[in-house]
Amino acid sequence: MKAVQMTAPGSADEVLQPVDIPAPEITRPGQIRVQLRAAGVNPIDTKLRSRGIFYPDGLPAILGCDGAGIVTDTGSEVTGLRPGDAVWFCHGGLGGAPGNYAEFTVLEQAVACRMPASLDFTAAAALPLVAITAWEALFDRAGLGDGQTVLIHAGAGGVGHVAIQLARSVGARVATTVSTAAKAEFVRELGAEKIIDYRRQDITAQIMDWTGGRGVDVVLDTVGGETFRQSLSAARVYGHVVTLLDPGTDVVWKTARDRNLSIAFTLMLTPMLQDLPDARHHQGEILQRCAQLVETGQLTPHVMSTLPLEEVARAHRAIEEGHVQGKIVLQMP
Repeated sequence: MKAVQMTAPGSADEVLQPVDIPAPEITRPGQIRVQLRAAGVNPIDTKLRSRGIFYPDGLPAILGCDGAGIVTDTGSEVTGLRPGDAVWFCHGGLGGAPGNYAEFTVLEQAVACRMPASLDFTAAAALPLVAITAWEALFDRAGLGDGQTVLIHAGAGGVGHVAIQLARSVGARVATTVSTAAKAEFVRELGAEKIIDYRRQDITAQIMDWTGGRGVDVVLDTVGGETFRQSLSAARVYGHVVTLLDPGTDVVWKTARDRNLSIAFTLMLTPMLQDLPDARHHQGEILQRCAQLVETGQLTPHVMSTLPLEEVARAHRAIEEGHVQGKIVLQMP
């Protein structure tokens, strides 16, 4: 099969190499084999490529956590899925189990879900990682609900544009940060009520004006660094701040302590990295819930561009340069 392998940590053009290797085979009774039609590209892919994978002995490695395709074979204990079914999933791509920059993959049935009928493979491959991340952050960690306010940083990004839609689906009011007029229009169409140009406006001042000096109930930080520090002063007393990134060692926690903030982290890859079957099952349930929102028109992935598999280095460069609005998806040969 055709695939793209990471040969070593380094630049995209140097270490992402097209190869022709044997297709994987089913080795356990609960597995399925999928012919991939599309694979989403995420920032974690670029970080692993540049810094190194989680399993150093796993090189060369196939990156790419998000996939969508057709079931071609099933193990003897698989129920509920059969050859010909269209599925989507987040699996592999961290240096252990092979990822989805390839024509075929093998995974446990429990990890895969039937695709929403209204999505094509390209759109389906754009959603799993970002949808699970946003869901865990907003609902599992912060308990966001009807009538509450939420600040979502980088609302035009992969996680951000999905988080806006998930928040609106439960009746929350959304503020978000952007960097361009085009991104502002994009998030407005998604349902954001308060849009802040973080390059020109003070985020905390804008949030306090929007909430009458109270602060938001929930902040979702998808950026880290200084953005996390500003998030602490934008949340209300007894509010929630959820971050996807390491806030660093120079955070002054007095604001968080004085405001009695609940600080939480979300890394949706933890169940895969630590082999937590129950948590992976829960993530499958999240995908099923997201499929329902897709079918009712409450959740739509935005695919900025599609590229052939062999041009994955272009996708990595675009993400690293900050030029992506929504997602980039690879299409298989």
